[in-house]
Amino acid sequence: MTKASQDSLSLQALGGLSAEQFLSEYWQKKPLLIRDAFPDFRCPVSPDELAGLSMEAEVESRIVIEQGGRSPWELHNGPFEADKFSELPETHWTLLVQQLDAWVPEINALKSRFNFIPNWRIDDIMASYAPKGGSVGPHFDYYDVFLLQAQGHRHWQTGQMCDDNSAVLSDTELSILKEFEGDQAWTLAPGDMLYLPPRLAHHGVAQDDCITLSIGFRAPNHEQLLDDFSHHIIHPEMAKRFYQDPPCNTLGAGDPGAIAPEAMQEINRILDHYLNAPETRCQWFVQFASRAKNPETLGQPNPEFTSDALQQMIRENHDIRQNEGSRFVYLPYQDSIMLGVDGKAFKLSENELEGIQLLCRSQAFEAGKLLTTDDNHAMFQLVVTLIREGSLYC
Repeated sequence: MTKASQDSLSLQALGGLSAEQFLSEYWQKKPLLIRDAFPDFRCPVSPDELAGLSMEAEVESRIVIEQGGRSPWELHNGPFEADKFSELPETHWTLLVQQLDAWVPEINALKSRFNFIPNWRIDDIMASYAPKGGSVGPHFDYYDVFLLQAQGHRHWQTGQMCDDNSAVLSDTELSILKEFEGDQAWTLAPGDMLYLPPRLAHHGVAQDDCITLSIGFRAPNHEQLLDDFSHHIIHPEMAKRFYQDPPCNTLGAGDPGAIAPEAMQEINRILDHYLNAPETRCQWFVQFASRAKNPETLGQPNPEFTSDALQQMIRENHDIRQNEGSRFVYLPYQDSIMLGVDGKAFKLSENELEGIQLLCRSQAFEAGKLLTTDDNHAMFQLVVTLIREGSLYC
């Protein structure tokens, strides 16, 4: 698919708004209902297939029972046994399956319709199946989400903006709001989509057997960022380097409780040496941004893949595909480009930008469009490596 056709489909998914209009007027600001965002949409998965996925150990899944369980808003975590579904009440329960995009290629393909948002911000596509009355209760999230109605009908209400101080029910593991002040309401049919910004209270209730696909966008908190960065910069050599007093006539000017300014300057110098290294930060962030949410979704390694095999693919113009659970991002740095794939960083020349963009943008592409010959040694070897590691496959 060309970039122009991708842009056209993105416009349709936004109800005719340009990406610029949507980002300036709605993104992280207010909800947007888009009727027929995906015309004639047919859900690629059935309720039975979702139930089957929820029985797999590597798939994250949950069941929420509002009524008919041992207590209101009862939460069960998968994987589930087959008889679990025969025990459920007829109505007022919900099955949630995370990272459906990593397990179902047709679901993964939906992400191309949201290419006006960078790859690294997309978290996953979650499926929510519910019979009539099913819901997970009024709640809010700290991330943006597009709610695509895939089957049946769901009634949505939006309410107040929330924060850490918003009260939630104490007798359930779910973060269900104690008070919900609904002010807008819509019923979505297949192909309709609702965008919700972070912290906006919302409540969806199934009107019949329905499936909703939630395209969620991650927003790491500051603790996650700093914790991950600190682990990235720590290496064994640090344990062999020790603080030394800077040259000075006195360490504390006769005051044993005082920390000399020179000592603090030396501590700042040490910290700056590790924290203010631009290349280190770039390398860390592409690794962080491309790391798989669930390692189980990473592709199977193909260590036997050879350079000769790739040359043959180029000659025959075979397709190369991204593993559905992989992430591809890049970040320009000085005269080079940091490419992040599945938590690993690759430093390439800025001359490789066009190929890197194709690699990150396309879920499938012809080998010959990325590589014409093996003269482009760096890109050629990168593709061989990524196929061997399972991030790409053919």
